[in-house]
Amino acid sequence: MGPTIHDVARLANTSKSTVSRYLNGQSVRRHTQEALEKAIKELNYHRNMNARRLVMNKTFNIGVIVDNISNTFYSGIIRGIEQITHDHGYNSVFYSWDSNYPRGKAAERRQESSFLKLLYEGEVDGIILLSFKKRAKEELEQISQTPYPVVLIGDHGEMDNILAIDVDNGAGTAKSVRYLYELGHRRIAYISGPEYATASDYRFRGYREALKQHQLEYDQALVTSSDWSKEGGYETMKKLLQQADFTAVIGSNDETAIGALRAIHEYGLSVPEQMSIIGYDDIPISEWVRPALTTIRQPFEQIGCQAAASLFEQLEKGGGSPIQSDKQGQQANGADTAILSVSGRVHLLEPSLVIRDSCSKVNTDVAKGGES
Repeated sequence: MGPTIHDVARLANTSKSTVSRYLNGQSVRRHTQEALEKAIKELNYHRNMNARRLVMNKTFNIGVIVDNISNTFYSGIIRGIEQITHDHGYNSVFYSWDSNYPRGKAAERRQESSFLKLLYEGEVDGIILLSFKKRAKEELEQISQTPYPVVLIGDHGEMDNILAIDVDNGAGTAKSVRYLYELGHRRIAYISGPEYATASDYRFRGYREALKQHQLEYDQALVTSSDWSKEGGYETMKKLLQQADFTAVIGSNDETAIGALRAIHEYGLSVPEQMSIIGYDDIPISEWVRPALTTIRQPFEQIGCQAAASLFEQLEKGGGSPIQSDKQGQQANGADTAILSVSGRVHLLEPSLVIRDSCSKVNTDVAKGGES
């Protein structure tokens, strides 16, 4: 039989109740904490989680449902979730399935919502659903009706009765348009993303609204779409260069922009002297391409922190009551970040513009058409 809580209390020269408070995350005096940590290490003590679960009537597990575990964008979000769950003494249990987006979408929707049974069957205390795909209205309604704590990351269907965390995708493209406008660009092309991604819709909406804000005419000839791959960005950009005159282009993600960058070079234009380009996401490779890509950075780790912190607030309240938020919020890790609250239960985190080397002022001597 291994060491018990009585052994820890005896070695640390304190009471069993003090050990219990410490193990449950409650504060104890500094010298007591040091004595307990030393005793736990010396005895190699590990708490009996089964006994703890029975006493507390909790699993101390958080289910994190990911639509595609190979999606590299999720690593930062998962890191943020793990940080907060660990701080609360919980485990993150991950569930995943592949989501080759255009294929089998109905089955995927059923599978994501089916994970709610983990709550009803008492396997986890709360769930975070992480997906960048569009969710069906029926699925969102089912999620909104569960009495257990659930947080969505990604599409929430603009339903204000679901606790959801996302990036203000439209604000990101609006920042790109504004930055290019300030550099003198007036003919700004845009490569949109696939229809299956809600973020694609919001980013395109941000582009159009920013054009209107700066009194720039929307030109359908300057807009096309791709599949968010480098190959797609490359092929789409080649066609765009043949059919319209413009001095700058915005890719709705970095992969698209990197592919477009190659097509611009092959067309014989230099970046940024003759063509400016901006991406979206700030993936690691974006600062290594030449020229280094100006882009919109998504606060992935903060998204995970905010989602987990919101879930634990729900757990502490014992249900699905709304969390109110000001425009300026504080992340669980103590860092300030802008939170644009659509409603009391939907939190949008503001992305930021990362200026590198792929944009410059319009050079009227070499620009491809348009005004200066």
